[in-house]
Amino acid sequence: MATTHHQRAPGGGQPPGPPVRVPFPVVDEVARHCAQDAEPSTVHIEIHLPGRVDEERLRAAFAAALARHPRALMRERPRGPLARRYEWELTEAPDTDPVSFPPCAPGALERARAGALDRAPALTASPPLRLDVVREPDREGCVLLFTVHHTALDGPACLRLAATAAEIYSDSPAPPSPAPARPDAAPLPRQARTPALARPAQVAPGSPGSAPVPGNAMLLAELPVPRRESGAPYTVNDQLMVATALTVADWNRAQGAPGADRRPLRITMPVDDRTRGPEMPIGNGTRLVEVGFTAAELAPGTDVAALLRTTAERTRALKAQPRPQLGHGAGLLTVPLLPVAARAALTRGLRVAAGPWTSTTLLSNIGRIPYPLDFGDAGRATAVWFSAPARMPRGLTFTTASTGGRLHLALRWSRTLLGESDGARLLDLFTRHLAATSSEAI
Repeated sequence: MATTHHQRAPGGGQPPGPPVRVPFPVVDEVARHCAQDAEPSTVHIEIHLPGRVDEERLRAAFAAALARHPRALMRERPRGPLARRYEWELTEAPDTDPVSFPPCAPGALERARAGALDRAPALTASPPLRLDVVREPDREGCVLLFTVHHTALDGPACLRLAATAAEIYSDSPAPPSPAPARPDAAPLPRQARTPALARPAQVAPGSPGSAPVPGNAMLLAELPVPRRESGAPYTVNDQLMVATALTVADWNRAQGAPGADRRPLRITMPVDDRTRGPEMPIGNGTRLVEVGFTAAELAPGTDVAALLRTTAERTRALKAQPRPQLGHGAGLLTVPLLPVAARAALTRGLRVAAGPWTSTTLLSNIGRIPYPLDFGDAGRATAVWFSAPARMPRGLTFTTASTGGRLHLALRWSRTLLGESDGARLLDLFTRHLAATSSEAI
């Protein structure tokens, strides 16, 4: 993938050539096919700092970070009606300043959060993200709130940009970041599989109101990281996975969902094998796997310790299995035999047809934030929240990260599926089930 923008003549006397073009990877193209204004595909990230950043220094630091990661400086290239590919154009500099400082006013953070869910950055202007620096008169410090268009970038890539900006702002290079642990290849355990034609349970509708507004809503919480015994065969990610599965199973039973005691659950889990250092590839770099649970495993009174061990076997095997980012079928949809418009219509139709077989929910665990996110006199990050899109038919996502020994959870849901009170009930269920996975409770 190209990392330089233009070819220059020796001596710099000639104007730069045309922008470098990068065909959309499979993930980007499928996301672009399915884009819709009613439920924007955005990733929201907020970094809480104890102090306040200097406006000009932050603008300069973020511009320098983009220059160090030029793959983020992209925009969608205009195309004709018979074009067979979407293409990114890599630009030498941002088309528009992505950094803004909204007025310091009460409620500024809630407004910025709502904007992150309701308005996606334009793909036609480089870079396809924005950064609001939010301050409130009664709140210490500030919040760096990123809104990322998920067609172009994912959360870990944007966090890498933020980490580079922090290093430049504070003039203190961060220590090397460890590479993600990669388990040895292992066969997929038999119990991880559910029948290929078995329709998974979907999240049961709640009470969205008589006239729900399209789009997403979100609830953020800070929780203790569940404890594990030294040498436990499962990870915090497995504890989160079990808590998510038990939460949805309880919710569906409480809502009287048809088949709640018969249908399996499938939870989509992003896996990111990229290095976290300055050379981290920027873009959509995670691959998606699905963790299956039978209805019997999630019945009331289940043995949580046994379920943790079984889940650990499944997630370890899934992470080790080589697999395309969206599975083997998605690549066929992006073969440029037909014009983009025709492939887009086909992809959208297949997405609707496959709706009943879509996974139940998504759990995206960023894990321990691998960067200090030290902004010098503004301090180090005290909390980092992410939220992933929650479009229908899935309609509900769980996103977690940990900073300073605390777990930061974002519940995000489609407002056509759930209401505010439903989000609060789901949070209560998740909190209780996560506590049940702690070593003190097992």
